[in-house]
Amino acid sequence: MAFLERFFRRSDDGGPPGGEGGYYPLYETQRPLDPDETSDTYRPAGSTDFSRWDAKLSSLDGEVEAEERRRLPIWKPDYWRGRQKRWWAARIVAGVLAVLMAMVAWLAITAPLSKSLEPIAAPQVTLLASDGTPIARSGANVADPVEVAKLPPHVVQAFLAIEDRTFYSHVGVSAKGIARAALTGRGGGSTITQQLAKFTWLTPERSLTRKAQEAMIALWIEAWLTKDEILERYLSNAYFGDNQYGLRAASLHYFYRHPENLKPEQAAMLAGLLQAPSRYAPTHHYDRAKKRMDLVVAAMVEEGYLTRAQAAALPAPALDVRTREELPTGTYFADWALPLAREGIEAGYEKQVVETTLDARLQTLAGRVVSRAALGEAQVALVAMRPTGEVVAMVGGKDYAASAFNRATQARRQPGSTFKLFVYLAALEAGWDPEDRISNLPIEQGSYRPKNARERYSDAITLEEAFARSSNVAAVRLLGEVGSEEVIATARSLGVRTPMPQGDPSLALGTSSMMLLELTAAYAGVAANRFPVQARAFPREEESWWGRITSREDSMGERVHRDIEQLLRAAINRGTGEAAELPIANYGKTGTTQDYRDALFVGYAGDLVVGVWVGNDDNTPMSRVTGGGLPARIWKDFMRGALDLPAVRPDNAPDPQGPVQPLDIDEGEEILLGEEGTALRIGEDGLILSQDGVPLDLRIDRDGVRLSPNGRDDARLRRERDRIEREIEREMERIEAEMERLENGP
Repeated sequence: MAFLERFFRRSDDGGPPGGEGGYYPLYETQRPLDPDETSDTYRPAGSTDFSRWDAKLSSLDGEVEAEERRRLPIWKPDYWRGRQKRWWAARIVAGVLAVLMAMVAWLAITAPLSKSLEPIAAPQVTLLASDGTPIARSGANVADPVEVAKLPPHVVQAFLAIEDRTFYSHVGVSAKGIARAALTGRGGGSTITQQLAKFTWLTPERSLTRKAQEAMIALWIEAWLTKDEILERYLSNAYFGDNQYGLRAASLHYFYRHPENLKPEQAAMLAGLLQAPSRYAPTHHYDRAKKRMDLVVAAMVEEGYLTRAQAAALPAPALDVRTREELPTGTYFADWALPLAREGIEAGYEKQVVETTLDARLQTLAGRVVSRAALGEAQVALVAMRPTGEVVAMVGGKDYAASAFNRATQARRQPGSTFKLFVYLAALEAGWDPEDRISNLPIEQGSYRPKNARERYSDAITLEEAFARSSNVAAVRLLGEVGSEEVIATARSLGVRTPMPQGDPSLALGTSSMMLLELTAAYAGVAANRFPVQARAFPREEESWWGRITSREDSMGERVHRDIEQLLRAAINRGTGEAAELPIANYGKTGTTQDYRDALFVGYAGDLVVGVWVGNDDNTPMSRVTGGGLPARIWKDFMRGALDLPAVRPDNAPDPQGPVQPLDIDEGEEILLGEEGTALRIGEDGLILSQDGVPLDLRIDRDGVRLSPNGRDDARLRRERDRIEREIEREMERIEAEMERLENGP
């Protein structure tokens, strides 16, 4: 019955709609239009409201279409159809604001306005030796900034007439210049603001992209700075040729007067230099500078800054360049020290004077010693430092003018047997003793089979003897006993940072390349027994109590330090380094790499630690040059002169701004005349000519020529005699063995 009741609809009195009982019509069109309609009127069959149905269907179709469009990817054109104009406008405005905000953020990070206050070139820095002697100057000649309000009107007008006539009226960008760049792809027609943006923030690249960046930064500058501030920063940083940056530096350089006192013709000539400073520099091309000045004057007449009569009356300005003897702009030491000096200098326009650790007399001595060494085609490097790491002399090659490459700080070469210091030091730290013995026989097993120099072998020898003779097989065996890890750790503790492979037996023979400066600093750590030592170009500041507490410096035990110095002393007094022996306590080690590609001697005496390297730049073999030969003699030559130098008198310090003073030969200083120890010494009683190994000196004085004892102690003579006797005995033994072999036959 419930099923049938759905077909009936009764009135309030229980009858069917319309007042009469009966069945409910099934035609949809006879139902009320809305469920809430209270009218009892029924629409008769055949009177359907099609317009209302069309409206509902259209609305439904629109919703379906909108849903389908919403599901489309954003890059499809149909996604954007049907959007309202208001919707588009809102999003376009939001996009423009987002781009502007991004540009402002980018400019704030990459183009801070404070950068325009800094000089575009590094200001001049003068390096002083430890006694105040100037040794080098480098950097641009930059003077104090100018103020537009203090400049004469004709100075400002000259620059505006030739560089930017509408400077005070434009917004920072030249539409004409941008159009030219767009058509040609090259820069041109830049305003003063654009030029400031270019040489302050951008590279010299000439492209459409860089031009767009230039324009954007120019607008940024104009928004934040006044016109006078922009012009001041431009004039204070522009390049005027001859290494002069800024109007003040240029006016002082060319006319020896401040820009506030420039005459109209002088200002016009300076304004004309900006287009091509090197091409128009009046010190080299005065005629070109004068023609350019005439163009500036003509532009000033066109703008009404000058009358034709005033322009015709302007004379050709006379230059007033007050030259003085200049310091070298670069030396091996200066090239190494200047970047370190600039790290601690704040950006500014002031010239800087920085004191270094270099000793002017030791540097002169080093150059003299190297110049008289018989190097042939080979190159040389020398580093001298105090045990604290303060570098007092540096030579990076035979001739800086011919090659500025610093072989002391830039070249990485194999140290050879000088690396054995770390092998033997690791052994001593592990409990070995200089008197302990190790085999000196050839290594017959394994893939690596090093050989001793001249194929000289023997049975077990002491560590001291092995170090003195620089035995290769003994060093490799000792590396195997101690372990490469311990040797590397020892080298690291002494400041060596070069890569060193573990487990490689050739490490004992110095096959890992390193800089001479790094190696010499490691030997300085042994000399001071305080390491690691950092090579320094500037005096070390006094360490605070907290720095002393937190210091990572280390030292070796008294026994180990005594034993390693015993080995170093043996190497120089009766080993491979005999050519470097001095009449005072001296310590050192020779080094020679495979095929005589590198020859080194590193050692110390007194308060100096010196490393010497000789080799070819192309790493080709030399003609049998060993570390105990030429490098040892250079080391000795330098040390003999350095340790006899008198103390510096601080009350006679030279002018820091002046040129390098000539350093004459002092009384008592020796001049090495050859590679066999022949030396000439100037004494109070005349000239003294002496030679190592000869017990007599040749003296020339007012009494004539005479021979006299050379003052060598008897112990030295006995050692020399014993050495010669040992050599004779070894040679006799070799001859006897050869004769015995011939007598016995094959």
